[in-house]
Amino acid sequence: MGCASIDKGTNQPNKFVDPKSSESVLPHYSDGRRDELIQMQYLRALLGYWGEAANNPVSGQYGGRMLDMSRAYVWAWDARPYPAFPRNTELWSDAENYARGHWINGRGSARSLASVVTEICRRAGVSEIDTSALHGHVRGYHQKDAAEARSALQPLMLRYGFDAIERDGVLVFRSRTGMTDWALGQNALAVNDELPYSTEAHCAAQSEMAGRVRLRFVEADADFETVAEESVLPDVETHAVAASEIPLAMTRAEGRQVVERWLSEARLARDSVRLALPPSALGIGAGDVIELPGDGPAGTYRVDRVEYRASQIVEAVRIDPESYRPAEFTEETSPVTPFFAPAPVLPLFLDLPLLRGDEPPHAPHMAVTATPWPGSVAVYHAAADSDYDLLSTQEARAIIGMTETALVRARPGLWDRGSRLQVRLASGSLESRPRQQILAGSNLAAIGDGTVENWELVQFRDARLVDDNTYLLTNLLRGQLGSDAAMPESWPEGSYFVLLDNAVTQLGLASASRNLARHYRIGPARRGYDDPSYRHYQLAFAGIGLRPYAPVHLRAEPAGTGDVTLRWIRRTRVGGDSWDGLEVPLGEEQELYLVRILAGAQVLREETVASAEWTYASAAIAEDGGLSGLVAEVAQVSATYGAGAPAKLSLNG
Repeated sequence: MGCASIDKGTNQPNKFVDPKSSESVLPHYSDGRRDELIQMQYLRALLGYWGEAANNPVSGQYGGRMLDMSRAYVWAWDARPYPAFPRNTELWSDAENYARGHWINGRGSARSLASVVTEICRRAGVSEIDTSALHGHVRGYHQKDAAEARSALQPLMLRYGFDAIERDGVLVFRSRTGMTDWALGQNALAVNDELPYSTEAHCAAQSEMAGRVRLRFVEADADFETVAEESVLPDVETHAVAASEIPLAMTRAEGRQVVERWLSEARLARDSVRLALPPSALGIGAGDVIELPGDGPAGTYRVDRVEYRASQIVEAVRIDPESYRPAEFTEETSPVTPFFAPAPVLPLFLDLPLLRGDEPPHAPHMAVTATPWPGSVAVYHAAADSDYDLLSTQEARAIIGMTETALVRARPGLWDRGSRLQVRLASGSLESRPRQQILAGSNLAAIGDGTVENWELVQFRDARLVDDNTYLLTNLLRGQLGSDAAMPESWPEGSYFVLLDNAVTQLGLASASRNLARHYRIGPARRGYDDPSYRHYQLAFAGIGLRPYAPVHLRAEPAGTGDVTLRWIRRTRVGGDSWDGLEVPLGEEQELYLVRILAGAQVLREETVASAEWTYASAAIAEDGGLSGLVAEVAQVSATYGAGAPAKLSLNG
């Protein structure tokens, strides 16, 4: 036996809705709305009826019941786990049929509204109740503590729209339907001193009504997280929101239906009436729906209050039966939250030169990848290996790969059309860019050995996919942004490749932390830093963004006296792309250079000069044993960083 959870599903319990099936059809007279209550009532009716001995007699032939209900089964219980089914629509193509299907997964634990209200009343010691006119399907209701019955019933009354009425010593609960209980003609009204005209109409100001309503509730058919639905009147001009929260489990469509009903009721309830009724109308009580004739404040009203005097004074508010018809909304559920195994992530720290020019020059960059990607990665830091603080959270997975070919040294600043670099990525993709975009800074990547400071910045114009996640990069620009100082004779196969896009971010370290070793723990943000998936590092960062570039065009000019004059041209790390000035900006506090003369690793001479030249006197050359085998190094000096990257020149006599 089974019945679809669809409007009027009991009319034809065997019918089902499936757009992919030629047998898909709605039950007779069904409007196609989702309705779990009719499915519940169907099962209660069948199991209750055949469970009674009078309806299911014992056979005189075989000694058993006419129907063996121990062998009766409900269609359909699905082996797929709820709520993964029906949420995972990518895995199961029939998941969209669940809302109006025969499945009882996730519905077997639901209760009828009448049974929940009955239980609350019984706990409060109220036994004289009537819930026969109470209809609703309760997926889940949570009470935090033992509260009085009134506070326990109020969220249910707000959600399902029913009234509690005392009639003849019985507490009657009735769902609001808007159906008329009493049609009152003009002759049915009374006249008294308080209401000489029988009726008195009122209309509340628009400003007294909230035009925007927000409801927070627990989302059913999902992870049972708290979500919100909001509704607003089309002509509302205010941004004020009337917010409510109820501890009930609902689908998003049901949440929208509730806020739509609230707004509709609130707008209509601005119109209210007071009536005088004769003693013959004593049967009219609170909760009843009355219809007034057309020559007065015509319409349908719900009685909210009755005062019994010589004649009754009735207070009622306007309603519309359409407010209680559930609005049709598309069934939506939150996407399935993927499970990520607590696997370590791969972080790469990159102490880089200034990329844009406006970033903190002392702060290092970090790129992170992992398979599978945990959604977000947390970076904790501390002065010692304890008492960690959260430093940053990486939301995006960086494009990181390994080189599969060697990349030999090339002249920086010129197009390298001969090198061909093959890179295999862990994730992501690369694409070719026009020459103009490359010159504007696109397709910038870092190649290095994985250590903090040893990174060369490279740009590539063309990227061609040659294998799965494997690209061949050509038309390169090498040693960008002063990183030619880190360019070796050859980057070997197996070097790291990091695309410097928005997924690579700077760590928010203070400038005072330069060159101070700190402890770092990095791992999935959903877990604590003491989880085994976290990796521990102890690192110090020099702040390469503060390091002056190496000078260029270093040359030695011999003089007739035997002296050798070294001359060079400085570069700048700040604002060097402008062509407006006669010279690039200095970028440092003062112009200062450190000049060294080396014989192998031994420093023979070291001097500081304030201009872009230095004379190696003949006497000093003789004292050092001649120029053969000597190397000159020139580095610009920063007051913050110290000596920057050096330019080198071999001095051969």
